[in-house]
Amino acid sequence: MLQGIIRESISKSGVNALRKDGYLIANIYGKGLENINAAFKENEYIRTVRNKETLAFPVSVNGKEMNVVVQSYESHAVTGRLLHVDLMVAQKGVVTHYNVPVVTKGIAFGLKNKGLVNISKNRLRVKAAIENLPKEIVVDVTPMDVGDSRLIRDLERIENVTFTDSDRVAIVSIIKAK
Repeated sequence: MLQGIIRESISKSGVNALRKDGYLIANIYGKGLENINAAFKENEYIRTVRNKETLAFPVSVNGKEMNVVVQSYESHAVTGRLLHVDLMVAQKGVVTHYNVPVVTKGIAFGLKNKGLVNISKNRLRVKAAIENLPKEIVVDVTPMDVGDSRLIRDLERIENVTFTDSDRVAIVSIIKAK
């Protein structure tokens, strides 16, 4: 479980001092909960997020344990180092918005015709309760040729999960290589 600390100071100098000590700045929030200004060791946070089994993962801040989901993050424009992360508490039974990763499956037929697989949306915004949320949305690209695309409306419906993006938004397409 990822261990965190409460940030006493939310000033710029306090945040910079924590970053200098190797901490990642985080805000934890949830429906009906008070916001928590927290900080996690950057390396431990990255290790935890990379090795998680589901979208939600457990954290402990000041002795209080909770399951959280990454809602957004900010990284440095040049170095790519994480600067800030927003974590939402995953409360059972509460329907809210989540960003679910898109994963392609198979080898597209269009690759033999000098095409490239273009993933337009790496994550899809869905509305669901945490217990109904899929870990990932799988798109089969095997039958796709150059010029083909998969839209949100082409995806199989998932029970108790609603896609909030428009149904005519392209997720994956096969484009002609130049």
